[in-house]
Amino acid sequence: MQMDQIFKIGFLNENMLAKTKTEALEELVNALIKGGLKLDSAKVIEVLQQREKLGSTGIGDGLAIPHGKISSLDEIVVAFGRSKKGVDFDSLDGKPVHIFFLLLAPENSVGQHLKALARISKMLKKANFRQKLIETESKNDLYKLIIEQNETCTL
Repeated sequence: MQMDQIFKIGFLNENMLAKTKTEALEELVNALIKGGLKLDSAKVIEVLQQREKLGSTGIGDGLAIPHGKISSLDEIVVAFGRSKKGVDFDSLDGKPVHIFFLLLAPENSVGQHLKALARISKMLKKANFRQKLIETESKNDLYKLIIEQNETCTL
């Protein structure tokens, strides 16, 4: 699965303003809606909040990968968000989150859902990639950076 199939430039928010976990989830879902997806924002946020109750998807190092399964989706989608100030996301290391990858998948896509999570996680293990995600200014350059990193990442 290639990132350019599930991630569009319209799904990118390079200047998140959220101060709370709920606001961050709302901004990420809204990026998908503004990018053209037809989603029930309230239902999607409820699914994501239920997942967060199982354990925070804030994985440390300023990163979070909130994810959930949505019955109305036909394919996996990914949104990206960046918060310069950082968001209190109950991260495993207690630090604010600056980089978000939101992954939504159809309810029946267990294998692909896990592969997409693994790919995003592997991409984020590279410290220089994380630093570039913070420093890159333009939306177009951020999009290109993510797509290129995905192409060099093997599972």
